[in-house]
Amino acid sequence: MATMSPMWFILLEITCFFVTHAYVENMPLRTLSGVTHEEAMFGLKALKASLTRDSLASTVPSYPPSPTPSPLPSQDLKKPHVYFVTSYGADPTGSSDSSDAFLAAIADAAKGPSEGFLMKDIKDLGGAQINLEGGKYMISKPLQLPLPGVGNFMIHGGSIRASNNFPPDGYLIDMSTSGERNAYSYEYITLKDLLLDSNFRGGGISIKNSLRINIDNCYITHFTSTGILVQGGHETYIRNSFLGQHITAGGDKHERDFSGTGISLQGNDNAITDVVIFSAAIGIMVTGQANTISGVHCYNKASGFGGTGIYLKLPGLTQTRIVNSYMDYTNIVAEDPVQLHISSSFFLGDANIVLKSVKGVVNGLNIVDNMFSGLNHGVDMVKLDQSNSPFNQIDQVFVARNVVKGMNLKATVAKMSMQGNGTSWAADFSKLLLFPNLIKHVVYSLIANGNSFPNHVLRNVSQNRVVIETDEAVTASVFVAVDQSIAS
Repeated sequence: MATMSPMWFILLEITCFFVTHAYVENMPLRTLSGVTHEEAMFGLKALKASLTRDSLASTVPSYPPSPTPSPLPSQDLKKPHVYFVTSYGADPTGSSDSSDAFLAAIADAAKGPSEGFLMKDIKDLGGAQINLEGGKYMISKPLQLPLPGVGNFMIHGGSIRASNNFPPDGYLIDMSTSGERNAYSYEYITLKDLLLDSNFRGGGISIKNSLRINIDNCYITHFTSTGILVQGGHETYIRNSFLGQHITAGGDKHERDFSGTGISLQGNDNAITDVVIFSAAIGIMVTGQANTISGVHCYNKASGFGGTGIYLKLPGLTQTRIVNSYMDYTNIVAEDPVQLHISSSFFLGDANIVLKSVKGVVNGLNIVDNMFSGLNHGVDMVKLDQSNSPFNQIDQVFVARNVVKGMNLKATVAKMSMQGNGTSWAADFSKLLLFPNLIKHVVYSLIANGNSFPNHVLRNVSQNRVVIETDEAVTASVFVAVDQSIAS
């Protein structure tokens, strides 16, 4: 057929429009021949399409055929590295031993493909996961990674309980290695959303010589040794977790018998954040430097029963920061603290801070902006334990701006004012100042009434008493400020 001109095409369109419109307006729903309205409309559209198909064919440009789409990559290459312990025969009801199933799943995960980009000699497992699928499992031996040198790996989502024949010196999850290793053993391993029940057969988690380990949202209970043990390495982060040897909410009649340690930090640069330790003899034991403790609530064992909330056993170089925490009837003990900061924390029920002398050193100590609420038993908010030796090397110690109720306020800075008539004024700070017989700096002013202009002098500073004398009797107001914290 010859090509239809554009003008003819336009006239055809207009004609079809008017014919169709007139037909629709005047045609009843059913014609004498039985053709419906829908059938008539379909016929008109078919007529229009037949008249225009050939004319459009000559004007539509020709395109090459679409390329065949590339085949999708094999699904095996995209398979996630998730290992379900039930696929290895683990019993999610806890009725039978699942140790071998767990260890097999961990071994397969550790053999997974390496993605690179971690520390030297650390194999990146690409985010491999051991998924507990919300089950409750019993194990008779520690879950230990088969080889050191792996990372980017997670165990999550269920409960693990030690059986009655679990080794009493073992840990449910053990990330330690036998023998010496110069490099880090593990990096970026996450233990998350787990309930670990040691069944009074050892500890919960052991981490040795590892880097950037996460323990998040875990509940660890019934341990006899330590809930979480961190040895060497650095940057283990423990957060949003609960630890207790016995499951209690305080006021337990067996509290005197609590034993074990909630968390033991035997390495540097770690952090404990938003953690509750509700039963243990010692809440947190710190024997490594440069650790941070924040948002921790310790009511593990009252100090009156021999317990300790946080024990800093690092005489000579502490480098620890404790902030925004809650010491609930249990105290903080620091041996020879050097560079220790405690602030913005709450101490309840005569809980206090004990500075324990080992070699008589305390240097770079800040205890500021805390609240202490006691039982009116005459307990000092900061106590000096000098049973081994007196503190004789004291420098840069600042204890101030604390709020105290029902306990004895202690500080290293103090002020006092006096009014009277005479030649001598004595300001006694012995009940308030922390260290006995130690005032490093004194500032005073004397305002005499009347027209006299007396000479005055700071006569004596000893036993935390300041004596000011004038050369004549005057009626005066005397203001004294003392400081034990000025660097020598």
